[in-house]
Amino acid sequence: MKKTILIIAILILGLGTGIYITISKNKNVDTSINEAQESMIPMERHEIELTEDQIKLIGLKTYTLKPVRLKKTIKTYGNIQFDETLLQTVNTRFEGWIEKLYVNYTGRYVKKGEPLFEIYSPEVFSTIREYLIIKESIKKAENEKNEKLIHDLRILEEASKERLRLWDISEKEISDIENNRKPLRSITIYSPVEGYVINKYIIEGMKVMQGEKIFDIAPLSRVWLIAEIYESDIELIKTGMNALVSLSYLHGRVFKTTIDYIYPVVSPETRTIKVRIPIDNKDDLLKPDMYTKIDISIHGGTRLAIPEDAVIDTGNTQVVYVLKENEVFEAREIMLGQSFDGMRVVIKGLREGDKIVSDATFLLDSEAKLKGIKPLPLR
Repeated sequence: MKKTILIIAILILGLGTGIYITISKNKNVDTSINEAQESMIPMERHEIELTEDQIKLIGLKTYTLKPVRLKKTIKTYGNIQFDETLLQTVNTRFEGWIEKLYVNYTGRYVKKGEPLFEIYSPEVFSTIREYLIIKESIKKAENEKNEKLIHDLRILEEASKERLRLWDISEKEISDIENNRKPLRSITIYSPVEGYVINKYIIEGMKVMQGEKIFDIAPLSRVWLIAEIYESDIELIKTGMNALVSLSYLHGRVFKTTIDYIYPVVSPETRTIKVRIPIDNKDDLLKPDMYTKIDISIHGGTRLAIPEDAVIDTGNTQVVYVLKENEVFEAREIMLGQSFDGMRVVIKGLREGDKIVSDATFLLDSEAKLKGIKPLPLR
């Protein structure tokens, strides 16, 4: 009986040992397989090596990164417009009827102080008559030497005269009224500025109300050029920048001026922003809605920059190839800024002294892709 139990115990012990050995062997086998699989996964490569003959064949050249003076000229277009600060609207501060029009068509040129129209106003007529009566009463009081009455009449005289001034009756007309000693049936309204009548709202015999527009007059001694700047160039534009303006129908004539205002809104249709460029126009060569060409000079200072041809722009990333050692080139992601006459500002990813491929970049990139070369991510 004891022998039987001993034999069973030995068998159990042996079976357990065999199972353990089998499991251990399986674990060792699995570990070896995983290590082998990991060793079979290729490491990501960022460098490509070319032979000297290949470099010569594709015409590869390098550029040494260094600070350069950056400049560019933005070429755009624009339209001539009236200078809004010079526009004048003619109206009256009283109601009345237009009795005579001196300026009877749109586009007419008028000088400052030139008569525009005559208007009859019962209210103004009544005030002028009242003013003349007061003037006559003052003379009588002066003859009678009635100082108190004279004082009171002087107050009324000044009040009537001030009312005429507030209606924009000129001092000359008031003086003429005093000299003629009779009220004027109609008052003449004069042009406040020199310029062109761009809108006329009345005809003879028409009644106009207080404050109603009668004429719009626009001087052309100075005009505005409204230019369109593309969204990508907005950050480069500053007030005070020089601009050269030319027109195809004014051969050889160039207007030198500066930007004086940048509008705050981007057009959703054209993705452009408007800038304002004032131009002196004393000889009246420039007319509203003329089409112009504009060159704006931009100076970007001295900064690290690389040739645009050196960059492979995928849309999401910008890649260059950096010479690491003889005939070995590293594909590297970088961050670039604005473009200046064929150069791109370096923001991140390169340092002064780095040598980058500037010619045959596309051919090198094609070869690198065939060999599975991946750009070194931007850090």
